[in-house]
Amino acid sequence: MKKAVVGIVFLFLGVTLIGCNKKTEAKVVWAKEVQTLLELNNVQLIDVRTPKEFKEGHIENAQNIDFLSSTFTEDIKTLDKEKPIVVYCRSGKRSANSTKKLQEAGFTEIYDLEGGILKWKQEGFKTQ
Repeated sequence: MKKAVVGIVFLFLGVTLIGCNKKTEAKVVWAKEVQTLLELNNVQLIDVRTPKEFKEGHIENAQNIDFLSSTFTEDIKTLDKEKPIVVYCRSGKRSANSTKKLQEAGFTEIYDLEGGILKWKQEGFKTQ
């Protein structure tokens, strides 16, 4: 009986510790899925390209936070961690790297546009 109780306690502690260490994973989404997400009022759309790239064309209502900037980690702290966030770049590499920084900063609902703005345009979606 005593062994069973000890076993249950260790099982409970193990499950609890595993659950506490669970990392939030960013979900990679296609352009059409992003369009659907953007129809929600509370989504934050972040373009992680350089300001020059952003000025050349971006998705409507996107906020530019340059992943290559030395202030990126500080800049993302101005965002609302309680709201979903969609990130994109040119082709997907910088946005994938930025999702890791967002996870480290405590964001829990992160979406990464597959193929970046290049794929967005290829799928026929507009930019500003």
